[in-house]
Amino acid sequence: MPQTTTGRITIDNILAAAENLKGIAIRTPLMPNPHLSERYGANILLKREDLQVVRSYKIRGAYNKIQSLSEEQLKNGVACASAGNHAQGVALACSKKKIKGTIFMPSPTPSQKVNQVKMFGKEYVKVVLTGDTFDDAFHEALKFCEEGDVAFIPPFDDEKIIEGQATVGKEIIEDSHESIDYLILPIGGGGLAAGLASYFKVLSPSTKIIGVEPAGAPAMKVSIEKGEVVTLDNIDKFVDGAAVRRVGDITFEICNELLDEVITVSEGQVCGEILRLYNEQAIVVEPAGALAITALQSLRTDIKGKNVVCVVSGSNNDITRTMEIKERSLLYEGLKHYFIVNFPQRAGALREFLIDVLGPDHDITHFEYSKKNSREQGPALIGIELQNRDDLQPLMDRMATKRFKFEYVNDQPQLFHYLI
Repeated sequence: MPQTTTGRITIDNILAAAENLKGIAIRTPLMPNPHLSERYGANILLKREDLQVVRSYKIRGAYNKIQSLSEEQLKNGVACASAGNHAQGVALACSKKKIKGTIFMPSPTPSQKVNQVKMFGKEYVKVVLTGDTFDDAFHEALKFCEEGDVAFIPPFDDEKIIEGQATVGKEIIEDSHESIDYLILPIGGGGLAAGLASYFKVLSPSTKIIGVEPAGAPAMKVSIEKGEVVTLDNIDKFVDGAAVRRVGDITFEICNELLDEVITVSEGQVCGEILRLYNEQAIVVEPAGALAITALQSLRTDIKGKNVVCVVSGSNNDITRTMEIKERSLLYEGLKHYFIVNFPQRAGALREFLIDVLGPDHDITHFEYSKKNSREQGPALIGIELQNRDDLQPLMDRMATKRFKFEYVNDQPQLFHYLI
């Protein structure tokens, strides 16, 4: 069997990882998707890692890494830092191998995620909530491992982790009944992308491999453009399964060499795809799990008539985020707009706004107003949902005609995030 061109991740080691994972990770289905195929004029298949036992592919790398450690290395257990899927993968691996695991998570981690980790880890896992950010938890985990001689399980920048994730690619090629023209997958730290690229470039070299990152956290794209690993100063953490400030050194080396392209999609566009998948097909995905499918829109010309596989990486979506997902989708579609409107403090001003300014299909979804008797005008923060994005300019024209002084908030990021 030939080796990969990087020399780091070999086919033999990926096959060995697949053996390690038998009875641990399920073989997730590669499913044709008629809805997406019709929409894009291509043969779209979804690799459903959202149906994995921990609802993401992370168990593959976590278990393969732990399985590679000796009894001596495991004598004091293992530890990791994660606010999501990696924590669940490590927890299940600890439960399967009956070893002690300590999972460090940031203090603000939602209780739903903490409870999932405890459920998968059972009595073998202890969750430690510490610090305000992932970086805080990460540094505490490293300190814990160093002081207690505990094996650290990294989330992506490790050859055994990458080899475990690569088994997703092995299953795709084995289960596909035709040649694959495009493989589209999400990128966070790069473990999944590095693993699949290593396998595909040997066994399906004609396949174009496209990595997808959220626009607010393009760590791999920027690093490839710069020719070195770059640490981003600020990121949008919304696509939490893929929003990293820095990709791995090993994963960068492999992705830089083997990926055909890395593209980005906006967080708002991702939200729209999450809602469509749920409403039209009853498929529940987390934001990172929707990245590959979301990218089909920008690739529609290239993929027309082609065989395309999208990796759906996970479905650990917190239901409490639903309203935020809807809001971001509407903002992206140009259907939700916020204004600060200065109302004359006289009787009938609000009625005039409702009758003469708003259209019949416009919906006020947010209204904050406080009357101040010492002033001639009082500002109100108003959120308005439209049925058609082209209604925005006529709406603002009517406000101007009726002499309502206003300030448009959507295009002022600092003010928007402060008020909304």
